[in-house]
Amino acid sequence: MSHKVVSIVLGGGRGTRLYPLTDQRSKPAVPIAGKYRLVDIPISNCLNSGYNKIFVLTQFNSASLNKHIKNTYNFSVFSKGFIDILAAEQTNEGDRWFEGTADAVRRTQKNLINVDYDYVLILSGDQLYQMDYAAMVDFHVKNGGEITIGTIPVTGKEATGFGILKSNENDEITAFIEKPSKELLPDWTSDVPADLNHQGRNYLASMGIYIFSKGVLSRLLAENPGLDFGKEIIPEAIENCKVLSYQFDSYWTDIGTIASFFEANISLTDNIPAFNLFGEPVFTRPRMLPPSKVSGTTLNNAILADGCIILSDKVEQSVIGIRSRIGRGTVIKRTYMMGSDYYEDLNQVVQMTNTQQPPPIGVGERCYIENAILDKNCRIGNDVRVVGGAHLKDEDTEHYTVCDGIVVIKKNAVIPNGTVIGH
Repeated sequence: MSHKVVSIVLGGGRGTRLYPLTDQRSKPAVPIAGKYRLVDIPISNCLNSGYNKIFVLTQFNSASLNKHIKNTYNFSVFSKGFIDILAAEQTNEGDRWFEGTADAVRRTQKNLINVDYDYVLILSGDQLYQMDYAAMVDFHVKNGGEITIGTIPVTGKEATGFGILKSNENDEITAFIEKPSKELLPDWTSDVPADLNHQGRNYLASMGIYIFSKGVLSRLLAENPGLDFGKEIIPEAIENCKVLSYQFDSYWTDIGTIASFFEANISLTDNIPAFNLFGEPVFTRPRMLPPSKVSGTTLNNAILADGCIILSDKVEQSVIGIRSRIGRGTVIKRTYMMGSDYYEDLNQVVQMTNTQQPPPIGVGERCYIENAILDKNCRIGNDVRVVGGAHLKDEDTEHYTVCDGIVVIKKNAVIPNGTVIGH
């Protein structure tokens, strides 16, 4: 049965843990998998689930996100679907930034008045997973929930970073704790399927995916001045509402740090990746780019996006983004190269290649790059070595950042000939 659902995708705050990728863009606008942006994941899940009434809430560095959504998601005039961006704005009610997930929804829910809906689906803009939300809404309706929380079994090591909950045999949530300390964990285990139990995944974590029945959300936000769903609204709702746990057991990762972002991208190159780009479509901006051209390169577990020119010796276990250019004799391993926003004129490229003042966009000749993220439009000269690894200390410089052993070359950075980063 089809239900009337409006979706709200939360754009997140400053995304400081994803710095420097969020230095000039909001977290949902960060490029992923070579040709998409993070916000495409929840929006695609909505569209694949049959839900096409979507609000995206943003505030920090939102220009590129606004442009991406405007250029990507256009519905027919005969459709009632929409994807609208709601930015934090000055109004008569207030002039401050959103101060948490609940605060963002509370201050924008007036925009729901003209939408025909029975259920509100609240999603995070910075997670990688594929999920049929319609099945979750059916579960919510069938079991008479006022609120349903998407949950996923995690290990004890992971549990300290999530909201952890307990549910009874009717999937009703009875208790909730936000980011418990290790000492408290033994009291918070849950019954999970045997195979997950063997993996030690016996804690139920909130995925930050919520369904509210119409009226419940506005009532809770009016009664509880709390700024955050996980910390304030949900714990109090468990006392007074029927709150259900909808258990999800497929691949899901929260992309909150450089390390998790890097692993999520590199894992896409596995022979059978946990996130399947070849199943339900992931929608993104349709670019009229030529196919990629590869010459003399050994490719092994590599993902190549559209419009690349690759002359390198080897690309291994790496994601190469749109319009990437890689010179001869170069080796790239375990690297996410985001690519470029535009092509340089061919005559310019030839001149820059000869003079290296500055180098053309892309990676030059005879380079070795491993354990790195190359942000958009960076210019890496010839004979450059970038080698990330556990031996590196965290640091932030003008052109690159080292975080958890991963070297992040910043957007538009220029790395001159012969530079060595790492060892």
